[in-house]
Amino acid sequence: MIKNVHASIVDLLGAAIVAGRYPVATSIPPEPMLGEEFGVSRTVIREAVKSLVAKGLIITGPKLGTRVLPEENWNGFDPDVVAWQMQAGLSRTYLRDLQELRRAVEPVAVRLAAERATARDVAEIETAYAGMKLAIEEGGDYVASDMRFHQGLLRACHNRLLVHMNKALGALLRISFEISTSRPDGPASSLPLHRAVLDAVAAHQPKKAERAILTLIDSAHDDIEAVLASRRKLPTLSGAPLPLKGRKRSARDA
Repeated sequence: MIKNVHASIVDLLGAAIVAGRYPVATSIPPEPMLGEEFGVSRTVIREAVKSLVAKGLIITGPKLGTRVLPEENWNGFDPDVVAWQMQAGLSRTYLRDLQELRRAVEPVAVRLAAERATARDVAEIETAYAGMKLAIEEGGDYVASDMRFHQGLLRACHNRLLVHMNKALGALLRISFEISTSRPDGPASSLPLHRAVLDAVAAHQPKKAERAILTLIDSAHDDIEAVLASRRKLPTLSGAPLPLKGRKRSARDA
């Protein structure tokens, strides 16, 4: 229960900071006032503040109080920070930064995966691909399988630092995948692009794999731009991804 209360207060305060309720360089209210506002003890507030300091949102110190830091200090890979930014509304700049990050990291990882992937690695990526295909054909959670596909590629590169980026990139990639999925026929059109990446990795063809993942990333970029242009509401990370509705199987997905 205490842990749940702590997490709730971190979420409320973090979301308020990211949304601009407490502007940069200003102090958030003192612990007694926050405790009264949220109906919790000063100990809970103190622990929540420590969590937000660790996430880079605020700083505390003698004669300084507890001040809000500029966005460049925030831990942009932290899933909570990403979720709060989603709630506050993502900007085109943020989505552009995400796409540039993908282009910087994934092609390198996929090239290495094509050189180093084991039979077990390929089988795991195949399983993820099968889940994506099944979600398209029969309905279900496409995003979860899409996440497993890309995480499998990172693991298959067998570079410890890149593998450790799996967790850091997870929330950011989910943004891209959910936005792409929200476009009609987005998942179906991207399925052959995923197949091309998988085939190149399985065949141990690094250059082909790198070209294929760049094509997939650029396709996701086009999907995001189309969704932004349509002015549709962007998906949030507050809950589970919306499942796809099934459709009849087509020859191109076979």
